[in-house]
Amino acid sequence: MEYDAFVFDNDGVLTTPTARDVLVEAMHAAFADVGAQNPTSDEIETLLRPDVASLRRIAGEYDLEPSTLWQARERAAIEAQLEEIRAGRKRPYEDVSTLERLDAPTAIVSNNQHETIGNILDHCSFAPFDAWYGREPTLEGIERKKPEPYYLERAIADLDVDNPLYVGDSRVDVAAADALGIDSAFVRRDHRRGYELSTAPTYEIESLEGIASLY
Repeated sequence: MEYDAFVFDNDGVLTTPTARDVLVEAMHAAFADVGAQNPTSDEIETLLRPDVASLRRIAGEYDLEPSTLWQARERAAIEAQLEEIRAGRKRPYEDVSTLERLDAPTAIVSNNQHETIGNILDHCSFAPFDAWYGREPTLEGIERKKPEPYYLERAIADLDVDNPLYVGDSRVDVAAADALGIDSAFVRRDHRRGYELSTAPTYEIESLEGIASLY
């Protein structure tokens, strides 16, 4: 298959996932920042990956505006991940060097914050990307995250290509590609051993080195 662009998820594909305990601590910091004391473990879990309805529910329980809680959550997550990047604990995988050999435009589309992706590009040695999108720190950003194809569609439009390949490591990555009718490659890294996909990707590869055989 001749692909005219390659679009990548970030966490678990280009860089190592952020450690769960780091994100949990950031959620506690976000609650504290808005004066919400002693959040329950369920509330912490929900704030890690909320939908708009669940965010509104939790904010209502603390008499907060949803946007106030979400902005605190995003800021805490951005700062925590930036510290992980600076400390070298969140780092690029060695096989990202494969991207330097791709003779086609490249982009990033991530459910992580747009600012966090910017911080990664500022601090990590990557081949230049032609476009990159992370999630906006707004309620609309929650609704637009994958499996919705909103940001993926925008990246493809920016690249002005017809037949891109989307490379990810989760069910939502495959679903977003399917929603746009484009091919997907699932990278089964160590953190995805035993991870089951509800929809089959076009390809399954062990590392980014496997992309070389796909075009």
